[in-house]
Amino acid sequence: MMKRMNFNINPSLIDGEENEQGSQGPVKQFIRKFFSHFDLLQIIPALTLIFAGILFIYGAGEQSGYGAGLFWKRQFCYAIASVCIWLFLTFFDYRWLGPASIPCYAVSIVLLIVVLFWGPEVNNAHRWLDFGGFSIQPSEFAKLAVILSLSWLLSLKKADINKPLWAFLFFLIVVIPFLLIYKEPDLGSAMVLVPVAAAIAFVANLKLRYVIAVLIILCVLMPVSYHCFLRPYQKERIMTYLDPERDMGWNARQAEFAVGSGGVTGQGFMKGKHCLLGYLPKRVANSDFIFPVIAEETGFLGALTLITLYGCLLFSIFRTALLAPDSFGRYLCTGIGTVLAVHTIVNMGMSIRLVPITGLPLPFVSYGGTFLMTVMIYCGIVQSIYAHRSRETFLVSSE
Repeated sequence: MMKRMNFNINPSLIDGEENEQGSQGPVKQFIRKFFSHFDLLQIIPALTLIFAGILFIYGAGEQSGYGAGLFWKRQFCYAIASVCIWLFLTFFDYRWLGPASIPCYAVSIVLLIVVLFWGPEVNNAHRWLDFGGFSIQPSEFAKLAVILSLSWLLSLKKADINKPLWAFLFFLIVVIPFLLIYKEPDLGSAMVLVPVAAAIAFVANLKLRYVIAVLIILCVLMPVSYHCFLRPYQKERIMTYLDPERDMGWNARQAEFAVGSGGVTGQGFMKGKHCLLGYLPKRVANSDFIFPVIAEETGFLGALTLITLYGCLLFSIFRTALLAPDSFGRYLCTGIGTVLAVHTIVNMGMSIRLVPITGLPLPFVSYGGTFLMTVMIYCGIVQSIYAHRSRETFLVSSE
């Protein structure tokens, strides 16, 4: 293992900094401490993406006539509530989330069970719970609970992912919500747990031989799972991905055409013909297929800007993982960055036929109150870790 480099810091520089801070008034010190909690590399992309989401949800509704004046107003209210939650978590000590992960995980499992038996059936699936006009999607909170629980488990003093007991507990935490979400059925959301768990295990120093063994097992189980566990419509999505000319490939083709028809600069806001003429399905044009709407109206430059914003946001999250003062914060940032990256890549990828069509929304942009709130909870936790960061980084050692 490469020995970490130590850099000597001139003590006079540190003393000078302390003297400078001491000479500042209490108001300046308060302001400086207040703004040190915030990572602008996260805040600016997140708020920009939320604004873009509300704007194009409005545009998609006006063009299709499907809930034109309803969805964007709901999304705006969700955004205000989500920002308030984000602010609260920013000044909250994230280390209290460790013990709280146990009841959070238990509640999420209960909600997943309740939605299977008492959740309303929509499109042959039970994914939502209604509370007097307010709906929640338990699978989104289950992802958060799994990240918290795995991070807390592996941050314990004696925890070792390479030992059988800890590996079994790690596996159990993931597999229970995975099976319940799959049963809804919502295979896309269930599969998100796999790369999240893999990323956290990798950061927790899972040995290479175990990584290879897991990959071999997955490769063996994939064909078996396809024939034994996938439902007919899920198999059809995979076949459509391989052969988009099939009858069920209409949505995939139209999404791809919409992205391509945007050209360099796009056709203009609310002038995208695929949304206007209903080639993109009206019911999901503002959620699953919001990226084709944006790409058609803003073109390559708009899509590139969107990708750049997500790149800055993910860089901010993984950078915070390097700055985290403890392993719990490092695992949290890793899991949160992975779940947002998977959602972004899969949602954009299915619009240009890189991956099969799934129901994963685009973070910050797609319509959906539960998902937006969950994403902002993720960002609030990362901001809290950033606020409690140490001065030791991968460039400067405190030793």
